[in-house]
Amino acid sequence: MSWKLLMRYQPCKLRSLRKMLSAPKYRPLLLHFPYTTDNQSNKENQRTVEKLSKFSVDIRKIRRFKGWVLWENETYVEEIANILQQIGADETAVANILERCPEAIVCSPAAVNTQRELWQSVCKGEEELVKLIEKFPESFFTVKHQENQKLNIQFFQELGLKNVIISRLLTTASGIFHNPSEKNKEMIKTLQETYLNLGGSEANMKVWLLKLLSQNPFILLNSSTAIKETLKFLQEQGFTNFEILQLLSKLKGFLFQLCPRSIQDSLSFSQNAFKCTDHDLKQLILKCPALLYYSVPVLEERIQGLLKEGISIAQIRETPMVLELTPQIVQFRIKKLNSLGYRVKDGHLANLNGTKKEFEANFGKIQAKKGRPLFNPVAPLNVEE
Repeated sequence: MSWKLLMRYQPCKLRSLRKMLSAPKYRPLLLHFPYTTDNQSNKENQRTVEKLSKFSVDIRKIRRFKGWVLWENETYVEEIANILQQIGADETAVANILERCPEAIVCSPAAVNTQRELWQSVCKGEEELVKLIEKFPESFFTVKHQENQKLNIQFFQELGLKNVIISRLLTTASGIFHNPSEKNKEMIKTLQETYLNLGGSEANMKVWLLKLLSQNPFILLNSSTAIKETLKFLQEQGFTNFEILQLLSKLKGFLFQLCPRSIQDSLSFSQNAFKCTDHDLKQLILKCPALLYYSVPVLEERIQGLLKEGISIAQIRETPMVLELTPQIVQFRIKKLNSLGYRVKDGHLANLNGTKKEFEANFGKIQAKKGRPLFNPVAPLNVEE
């Protein structure tokens, strides 16, 4: 499970972080007025509308979702379009970018040029840059804290992150680049110290750290205090340093973005649901770290969904990783397996478990086995004389 998917269920601090990251630079004024009235049209800057139309931009889309842009007195339609064309964007790409991110036209052309230089420093060429902007225009046109962005790009390069990873982080986790580089350096130092204190080796630390950052860069938005509190809480629950390191790696660093209270709630719920001892609970968690991560409502929904399909608590306890699947995925997979005459509730859940690719591979094996004849009629028989 990628970090982009795990974030849907992050409790506590991460919710507020997500809001902070997704907050637009310019807040739409027409949030509750998706359709423009004649009165509202009168307030529009007609020069802006004409210039956008010149670049084949669908004005109706902008009016419906971000009409406030058309009210701005000062806009830079031609300047922004020219910058995009200079790096190789064709007419269609320019129109798509301005339709998806019309707030681009209220950005200073100088700031956009600076942003272009920053992003080009981690892109292979202008063609790749255009594709990134077209796919993630909001990230590109968030033209703030540019000195921080520059220093953080340099820092991540010095740390050993490849440019392809840095460019991905710029598009999907741009908030970490807006932090002062000193804060990111402090968090990196905390993560390094934590890894070593938990028993990790100096030789493997760089590889571990770079993998962690590529999987979950949002860990840099945490605080050193929060990490220490979570670490202390897990140790108090009886987890050894080695086990915590295992959990940290399996959960891609999201472990340190959970607060002790949410972890305690999940622990209590799981112990009650599975009727197990402290020792057995710990073994379950080491087998399926998601039991720590998912909130109580999510765990409850998934267990209830499995029970409705005739699967027992004993079966879930034997293969707890099945709780990483949503009820919809469980229903779909059970239906497919049932079509082959395989009854999940009567056997092991291993064939139900796993990623989509793993499930399809297992399903294919069951399907092939079911269609295989009991003996090969063309194979030679070994007959003893």
